[in-house]
Amino acid sequence: MDKVDKDRGFYRQVDVQDHAHYIVAFFVLVIGAVGVTGNALVMYAFFCNKKLRTRPNYFIMNLAISDFLMAITQSPIFFVNSLYKGWIFGETGCKMYAFCGALFGISSMINLLAISVDRYIVITKPLQAIQWSSKKRTVFIIVLVWLYSLAWSLAPLLGWSSYIPEGLMTSCTWDYVTATPANKSYTLMLCCFVFFIPLAIISYCYLCMFLAIRHASRDIEKLGSQVRKTTLMQQQSIKTEWKLAKIAFVVIIVFVLSWSPYACVTLIAWAGYAAILNPYSKAVPAVIAKASAIYNPFIYAIIHSKYRDTLAEKFPCLYFLSQSQKRSQMSVSQSESSFRESVLSRQSSGSKTKFQRVSSMSTTDTQVWSDVELDPVDKGHCVPLSFSLCSVTEKVQTSTKQTDRGQHETLSLPSHTTRAL
Repeated sequence: MDKVDKDRGFYRQVDVQDHAHYIVAFFVLVIGAVGVTGNALVMYAFFCNKKLRTRPNYFIMNLAISDFLMAITQSPIFFVNSLYKGWIFGETGCKMYAFCGALFGISSMINLLAISVDRYIVITKPLQAIQWSSKKRTVFIIVLVWLYSLAWSLAPLLGWSSYIPEGLMTSCTWDYVTATPANKSYTLMLCCFVFFIPLAIISYCYLCMFLAIRHASRDIEKLGSQVRKTTLMQQQSIKTEWKLAKIAFVVIIVFVLSWSPYACVTLIAWAGYAAILNPYSKAVPAVIAKASAIYNPFIYAIIHSKYRDTLAEKFPCLYFLSQSQKRSQMSVSQSESSFRESVLSRQSSGSKTKFQRVSSMSTTDTQVWSDVELDPVDKGHCVPLSFSLCSVTEKVQTSTKQTDRGQHETLSLPSHTTRAL
């Protein structure tokens, strides 16, 4: 293990190769640039496009803000310290740096938890979501997220553990190395209530959402086997199921990969084996954890079609972001056209008016499923999943009866005319 030289009480310098500091500085610079730019684009798109200011997107905006602040307060200082091969901002600077890192890092994780619970309620409990969901309550939950994060971040400043330099002595965090009752209790409680418990809740929420959409998809498949007009809606349901499954998988995996190395290091020290941890084993997990600020914009925002279109419109160099959406719209439009032509070929001229109603109804329901894919609750036109399934079933059954009645009247017309003659 590398020798540690204590200097000036608070500040410690580790004996490592210079290139180790420069390599860390390079990765920190990339993380800072991507994190600041990506989250700034998300915030810019939110303020430019009023259609994005829906209640669910408040959580995404809050996540972008916390990640942006995480990147802009941590990366520059970390980068400068790495170039100087040690902490140069004094004890007060270390405490403020660690406090900001804890505040914004915890708020990002708890905000992910809030997003998961919110979407879980909207998709699996639509009746409760109508009564429970509102912009005021969303803002209230966001305030609670920040207060919860602030409480854990202030604790080391108030005497429950403390903030000290870590790893290569170029960044600061709470003291999880020194074996004191305060440090050990804070480390254990922080890992449980900020990492393990939120991770378990997020996993449960996404599992329930996936099962709910899968169940709805199977119901539509059964409906589609009886009524051919639901083919397009069935396709949209399958796309929704797979998209949600992919998003859930990416969110959980990225969450675990970003913070589990850091959690493991802190728990190793908590268990009394801090002596086996060298400066590199402490510095690398810290860098990986700080990199969590760059993933969320791509997962929660950039993959959203409205965000992509807004960014492509405001920044011509990002025009490629809207190409996939255009191809998707073209394929949906072609599917709708083929669906209309197939129905028109089966109907007589006397039922054209009723077909137009059926066609407009199918287009509306397709839009409902598309909105469920992008935002579980989108103001003005998005309907909870269970309600949309019921409305699809009722509308298809009603339209089928009307079409059959129209065909019966058309077929019976010659017999009445014969009798009249």
